[in-house]
Formats: sequence, C-alpha cells, structure tokens
Amino acid sequence: MFTGIILAIGKITQIEQKSGDVRLSIDTGKLSLKEANLGDSIAVNGICLTAVELGDNSFVADVSNETLARTNLKSAATGTPVNLELALTPQTRMGGHIVSGHVDGLATLVEQKPDGRSIRFKFKAPDSLAKYIAEKGSICINGISLTINNVEGAEFSVNIVPHTLKETTLGAINVGDSINLEVDLLARYMERLMKGEAAAECPSRVTENLLKESGFI
Repeated sequence: MFTGIILAIGKITQIEQKSGDVRLSIDTGKLSLKEANLGDSIAVNGICLTAVELGDNSFVADVSNETLARTNLKSAATGTPVNLELALTPQTRMGGHIVSGHVDGLATLVEQKPDGRSIRFKFKAPDSLAKYIAEKGSICINGISLTINNVEGAEFSVNIVPHTLKETTLGAINVGDSINLEVDLLARYMERLMKGEAAAECPSRVTENLLKESGFI
C-alpha cells in the first residue's frame, strides 16, 4: 500500500524484452534504497512493482503484460521520468490517501491552464471509471494523491500547486498525454458490497434504486 505522496522523480534506464513481457531498470534519483529489500513493492507512476534486483539508487522490476495493457508503461522509453514512492510502513505519515498501486485505467489530459500560482489540469477518464470519481474526493494520477475540484461527466479537474509541479512528473505532461488512474479504493469496495449477492450474478451498475434499497438515500 502507498499514500500517493511522491518521494522522488526517477527515470527508466533500460527496457528489456524478456520471454513475452518486459523487465525495467530504474534509476531512483534522490530516493535511496539502502534500507529496501528484495521483493519490496515500489510504486512507479502509481504502479505497484516488485523489486527483483536492488542497488543503492536503482532497482529492476518485471512488468507483466496485464500491467503493460492497463498503464502508460507500454509507451515508456529509456529516459522516461517516473514518479516513485516506497510502500508505506506503520510509521509513515498518511499525507495522501490509501493507494493500492493497482491502476484501473488510463485518463487523458484535455486541458491545462494557470490558476493563480497553480495550474488547473482537466482529465477525461474512461466512462467505466467515471462513477467512482466524486467532487472533493481523492484520486491517484501517475501515483500522486490529489483532491478532485469538480466533475463534469467523465471529466474532472485538479489543481496542481508549484511544489507538486516541481517534485513530480506532472510539470512535463501535455494535452493529449495519457496518465495512470487509480480511483478511490473505498468507492470500488462500497459498490461491490452494496450489490451483495447480485454482484456474482450480473455486472449491473450502481443505480438510484440500489442506493435507496441500501438505505443511502
């Protein structure tokens, strides 16, 4: 598990095709791995990867075809910058929100404009994920925990303050770029629990009637 608070910007130093999938080598920049262990989870652009080789400031991870299909790692190249976060510990400050590192899909940046000293980013999520995105709720974008300002259909906006622009890769993305999106963990489980036994019978979505029957409205 992670918090969505980025510890460093790293970069991909090698992409090795390996028996049908990919092995990545990543330089972690200012993030020291001296206290990390083989098998530890490290979030790379919000993707939970397992370290199979470790250096003091680098690690190697295998990336499955499932991960390549669901995330923007499929378009990564040598030199691509990535947001990094180590898995949380009992002593970790929970500055963001609970992030699993299991990416739900890709969203697209459709607009960016100045808003005071910040920049307001507007993203379009896949229609299948829009129901989990709520105004003033939490969202994880390329591993970064952010608060949603407003929602219009499948589009949502967030304000990125100067510190986040400097300390993450968001300062380098452009309109049209794809980002990894993880919706709030609690929203996904709430939907499943509300469906009860019906969850195993059909893929029906949360409806107004379902909310009424469950006592939420």
